[in-house]
Amino acid sequence: MQEFTTRYPKNCLLTVMDRYSAVVQNMEQVVMFPSLLRDMQPSAHGCEAQAGAPSLYNYFTMLKAIRVDVEHGLLPQKEGQVKMAGGGANAAENEAAETEEGEEVLGQLDLQAQFHLHFSSLHHILTHLTMKAQEVTRTYQEITGQAI
Repeated sequence: MQEFTTRYPKNCLLTVMDRYSAVVQNMEQVVMFPSLLRDMQPSAHGCEAQAGAPSLYNYFTMLKAIRVDVEHGLLPQKEGQVKMAGGGANAAENEAAETEEGEEVLGQLDLQAQFHLHFSSLHHILTHLTMKAQEVTRTYQEITGQAI
């Protein structure tokens, strides 16, 4: 497994991002045949998988795509809007209503509280995704008999 070498404080977002990138890169190196993960469901700490949960293959592809965004940034605003377009007139109306509600909420919170909310949410999501990448890697190793 590749270890990240840059040292940041333990709870620094950069540490979490580096750890995520390293774990997903390790997952990509270990999983040589992603198609083996197609019908495999993630296990919930020894419990049976939830009905309708995405397969480990879906997690594999999602985690790789997110890693690209983490390392290289998001698509420019216009490209993202073009991809998201096509929802019809109802989407525009819903978007306008959500924007008005969002502006009211933003006006009520101060910027520091907003930053803390988004920062802690991103930290939590990246930590959760890191654990999913480790699970995909571990399950693939078990399938192929490479388990350590």
